[in-house]
Amino acid sequence: MKYCVFAGCVIVLVALMACELKNNKATDHLNRLIQEDWEYKMKTQPLHATYVGDHRYDDRMPDRSPQAIAEDLKMDSLMLDQLLKIDRSGLSKTDQVNYDLFKLRNEMAMAEGQYKTYLMPLTSRSGFHVSFPQLPDALPFMKLADYKNYTARLEAFGKYVDDHIALMKQGIAEGYIVPEIVLRDIEKVIQSQLVDAPEKSLLFKPVEKFPKTIAGADREQVMDGIRSAVRTQVIPGYERLLAFMQSAYIPAARATIAASDLPAGKEFYRHRIRYYTSLDLSPEEVHDTGIKEVQRIRTEMQQIIGEIGFGGDFQDFIRFLRTDKRFYVDSPEQLMKEVALVLKKMDGQLPELFNTLPRMPYGIKQVPDFIAPRSTTAYYDGPSGDGTRAGFYYVNTFDLHSRPLYEIEALSLHEAVPGHHLQIARQQELENLPAFRRFSGSTAFVEGWALYAERLGLETGFYQDPYSNFGRLTYEMWRACRLVVDTGIHYLGWSRQQAIDFMAENSALTLHNITTEVDRYISWPGQALAYKIGELKIRELRRKAEEVLSERFDIRAFHDVVLENGAVPLTVLENYVTDWMEQQSGN
Repeated sequence: MKYCVFAGCVIVLVALMACELKNNKATDHLNRLIQEDWEYKMKTQPLHATYVGDHRYDDRMPDRSPQAIAEDLKMDSLMLDQLLKIDRSGLSKTDQVNYDLFKLRNEMAMAEGQYKTYLMPLTSRSGFHVSFPQLPDALPFMKLADYKNYTARLEAFGKYVDDHIALMKQGIAEGYIVPEIVLRDIEKVIQSQLVDAPEKSLLFKPVEKFPKTIAGADREQVMDGIRSAVRTQVIPGYERLLAFMQSAYIPAARATIAASDLPAGKEFYRHRIRYYTSLDLSPEEVHDTGIKEVQRIRTEMQQIIGEIGFGGDFQDFIRFLRTDKRFYVDSPEQLMKEVALVLKKMDGQLPELFNTLPRMPYGIKQVPDFIAPRSTTAYYDGPSGDGTRAGFYYVNTFDLHSRPLYEIEALSLHEAVPGHHLQIARQQELENLPAFRRFSGSTAFVEGWALYAERLGLETGFYQDPYSNFGRLTYEMWRACRLVVDTGIHYLGWSRQQAIDFMAENSALTLHNITTEVDRYISWPGQALAYKIGELKIRELRRKAEEVLSERFDIRAFHDVVLENGAVPLTVLENYVTDWMEQQSGN
């Protein structure tokens, strides 16, 4: 009998060892595959590698030839095939999430390839022609090799332009071309880079101030190299791009604005909803959600108008906000000071909301002049992964009469803290995540968190002025309108003017901002849906946690669980929060 017990224990032990060996094999296979994919992407996307702090390829530009793109899509397919050979059940719960997110990432990349979005690489406000002049802001310039790498990139710009022109020619031939409306003023954007001397180029900026470690002779060599590259590659590259846009691309641009007008457009837009919201929602469901949110927020806005004691109706109040000089500043410096004051105040409130804050600081900058007229109100540019560059909140100071002060609190909490900077910088510092999760993630999470962050101002002493609180609601209304307008434009047959009128009727945004935003939605199908869909889910999860945990609910602990796994799809976030609630309640 003792022998049988002993033998049974041996059998169990052997079985456990075999199971552990199987689990280790599956985990090792997954980790190798994820790392192999990351190494491939760093090598083939050298600009992205630089931005995330991998400087092995700082002397290279991406290859955007049709052959290179085909190879990338082939690699995504190969990675997916290899992933499906791994026994998911043999992974830990953490690695199962890595498995699922890696699978989703490759599936989405292959779908984007199927719908040939790479054949539409630019608009007047976005694309390589806009990002390349801002390259110096993203690079380290601390040693001679950094300058040599930078010069090599400038020298490769001519091919980079030609690759994009080839893609756009293919797009014209196959019917993948952007609407004419989103190309308006693109000639001005390109012409801004056609300087009559290399020293006037934005790309000459790195030689305005050298580190002390670079001596005189080396400085002259660097300056000569950059000067030559700008003169022989960058300026001629922009000249070729301008000629192509004027002679071929702009004349071929489509008069229609809907994504559904592209080849397989209806299916493409449904894919984009899932791509940006991480949920399986129909365009009709999204549209209806937007209508309901617009109605709810409109009621809250009316309440504030009543509290102020304003004598006119809603539209009268909007006209008052758009025209009264008290709400506008006279100089960019004044606007930047107002932004800085709001953020310094919020910095002091963050410990009330979070147990863990990112180590990386942030700064504020003005949106570059050459894109400001066509750019949004503000945007955030994340820090580098190696700790050499902070995150930056870019404020648009063009047309100051379209930048009302009553929007500053909501805008700044969204773009910096506790919004984008806090979330993205903290995610980059999560050492337990694989690199592809530290430096990317679900748009619905990222933008949903930032919109949720605007509302956190209510809990930390902001929006005391009724006009500022109305500005907060205007920003929430703006995101609710997006659900209506984006689906309206791309799926339900809305005109551009119909979209502009809907937003003008329901928000206090200036007409300049509304027009700029509508054109952004036309050029970027589906992306605008992420904000409100993500915020609604985060707020729903918080309400559930407050109800379930009651007096045991801790806002800082809740924010920890939301942020400690990076920007995951909303369904994954719900699983994390549900598990946390069960642990906290002892179930």
